[in-house]
Amino acid sequence: MQKKLIKVHPTDNVAVALVNLKAGDVIAFEGQDIKVISDVKAKHKIAMNDFGAGDRIMMYGVLVGKASEAIAKGDVLTTENVKHQSAKVTQKTDTIGWSVPNVDKWKDKTFMGYHREDGQVGTANVWLFFPLVFCENRNIELLKDIFEKELLTQKSNSHRMLLRSLVNEDNGTTAVEPEQTTNVFDNIEVKFITHPGGCGGIRQDSESLARLLAGYVKNPNVAGATVLSLGCQNLQIDIFNKALEAISPNNKKPVLMYEQQQMGTVDEMLTAIIKNSFEAIKEANKIERQPAPLSKLKVGLECGGSDGFSGISANPTLGYTSDMLVALGGTAILAEFPELCGVEQELVNRCVEEDKANKFLSLMQAFEKSVVDAGSGFDMNPSPGNIKDGLITDAMKSAGAAKKGGTSPVVDVLDYGEYVTNPGLNLLCTPGNDVESTTAMVGSGANIVLFTTGLGTPTGNPITPVIKVSSNSELAAKMSDIIDVDTGDVIKGEKTIEEMAETMLQYIVDVASGTIKSKASILNQDDFIPWKRGVSL
Repeated sequence: MQKKLIKVHPTDNVAVALVNLKAGDVIAFEGQDIKVISDVKAKHKIAMNDFGAGDRIMMYGVLVGKASEAIAKGDVLTTENVKHQSAKVTQKTDTIGWSVPNVDKWKDKTFMGYHREDGQVGTANVWLFFPLVFCENRNIELLKDIFEKELLTQKSNSHRMLLRSLVNEDNGTTAVEPEQTTNVFDNIEVKFITHPGGCGGIRQDSESLARLLAGYVKNPNVAGATVLSLGCQNLQIDIFNKALEAISPNNKKPVLMYEQQQMGTVDEMLTAIIKNSFEAIKEANKIERQPAPLSKLKVGLECGGSDGFSGISANPTLGYTSDMLVALGGTAILAEFPELCGVEQELVNRCVEEDKANKFLSLMQAFEKSVVDAGSGFDMNPSPGNIKDGLITDAMKSAGAAKKGGTSPVVDVLDYGEYVTNPGLNLLCTPGNDVESTTAMVGSGANIVLFTTGLGTPTGNPITPVIKVSSNSELAAKMSDIIDVDTGDVIKGEKTIEEMAETMLQYIVDVASGTIKSKASILNQDDFIPWKRGVSL
């Protein structure tokens, strides 16, 4: 029988509606009868006791808001009667231990990956084209059109065929021949990045972009790169080369550099790029998948289009999966600093070293100050979609989002653009914006990204498989073309978090081995947005 309410933590004074509740319903819950005061939609929160104005709202065992007016027991929490409030933190006060999950059955498991000379292992083998400045975006787009048409298997786009049939019908013809091309290479993908950066802003933004792009070259999923420069921009070739040298001192990957202002006509430049890149891609195609231990997995943890179930099913599933990977010697990356608001003390206490805890607090405080200086605040983080589905304060959203990081110790804290070097759970300073955060985690070394959603979002990445995880089965059925794994059975009480995590880890192994393609990869959802921290000049 479907439960109607769930309380996430024993100390919580609110519960989450698992189904729609009607005013007047009486629900037997934890030894008491809860009379529902007003209609409550599934995913929203209901008061477990009477609140007076200013009383603390607790969920996930942490402070997630305060009552802005009296709230009766059994009434629904809304943006009108609850305001954002989170616990303050100033320093590391304790060290939190963790219960290491039993991973005996996974210790000898392997995935089939692409081994790199620096010891990393890729889950994909990509030749990457990107510009140092937006002025070269058009040339990148030209190269994308050329290479994709000649090298990649092209399944006829059904919507393009629909338009063609409509055009033909309007012209009095009906024949529509589907386009078919062959796949020239077996072991290499060719991907393309464009972006709006590299010039026109402060120098720090260009240097930050250089570090990000260098991280993409170092990422184990990349075999090599073709890089286009205009010549006069802020992000000079030598700045990029220094960033690559800093992040990968003994880089052995081929990186082909072209500067338009030194090469003459576009035709001359494109001709050289195509000839040289084709030869390099042929060499990269010789790399084949080989067995690798699961300790070589670096998993980015992301959520977007979150709903009131995300922090109960999908995010805790990722958290337990993260703990399993860490226990196996692997790496997990938890980002989205605005969505860690209110759980800082727990994360600080999980840091294995005090200097890591201090760095985390410093980055959080600087980030929040920059937001306040811009006339906003972390409390403005929940989107209209989040609020509509029950995440009515930033702290409430954050407490659920942080569950993606499990319970393992925090081994390192990284600023944006820094590369992961320590196995275990790493915290990475990024915005909460889905694509900016995913972009950053891949630039820091993630060779798989797990992305939870309750409302549905089509985000992917050019070089790293993004696995979409739904918090509820209704979404998985409605948007089956973008969802890979459904954790709705947790909400229905049919599976435990631990059981879902076992399913999740096996899916990761299959995607990492290339035996399954993530839906985002199938749909070519190649999103890339750098974080622009400065102003335009």
